Amino acid sequence: MKTPLGIMTATLVGFIALGLTSVPTTTVQGADGKELFREYCKTCHAADSPHGEYTPMSLIQDQWTRFFERKYVRSHKDVIDEKHGGKPVTETISPEDLELIKAFSIKGAADSEHPMTCG
Repeated sequence: MKTPLGIMTATLVGFIALGLTSVPTTTVQGADGKELFREYCKTCHAADSPHGEYTPMSLIQDQWTRFFERKYVRSHKDVIDEKHGGKPVTETISPEDLELIKAFSIKGAADSEHPMTCG
C-alpha cells in the first residue's frame, strides 16, 4: 500500500528527471573560463556590438556575481546561439562551463587584483 507521501515523492522525482532532460550535457572539454568567454560571450559582446561590449573588466566583482545569479537566465533565455546548434544560449552553455565563465569574469573584474579582457 502506497502512502500519500510516497506518491508525492515519486511524482516529484519524476518531474525532476523530466526537467533534467532539457539541461545541456555537453561541456567544452579542457576549456578554461577565458576560452569559454571567447567562445560563447565575445561573439555577441565584442567592441561596437549592438548588444554592448563586455569583457571581465567591464563590471566589478559584485556586478558579475549579481549578473550570473539574477540576470543571466532572464537576459539570455531568448537569445539564439546560431554557432552552437541554433538553441537558446541558456541551453547551449552547460552549467559547468557557465561556472567557469562566471569565475573568469569575477577573477578579471574591474575591481580585482588583475583586471582582464579576454583578448
